[in-house]
Amino acid sequence: MALIRLAEYVKLTGQAMPRYFIDTSDGDTFVEDDEGHDLPCVEAARDAAQSALPDMARDAMPDGDGRIFCASVRDEVGTVLYKATLSLVGEWGAGQKPC
Repeated sequence: MALIRLAEYVKLTGQAMPRYFIDTSDGDTFVEDDEGHDLPCVEAARDAAQSALPDMARDAMPDGDGRIFCASVRDEVGTVLYKATLSLVGEWGAGQKPC
């Protein structure tokens, strides 16, 4: 879904765009979104949460063979509407060990 500007949304619908909050966790650090994002619908918020996960994985590569990255979408009253999880699992082949 293409994102539209807030002014265009208000003009088309006659109402303010909903605000969604995207909280993230990389397994070590939880970041609560206290600003939020004005998005046209919960599907756009879902897309934003899913898009954040690969960037989180690149920025916080694990120091072992696994890590779980999560992004959740909350509405303005704090209800969790959607949660996405990306699991990174590494396994050594038979008889293989790290250097």
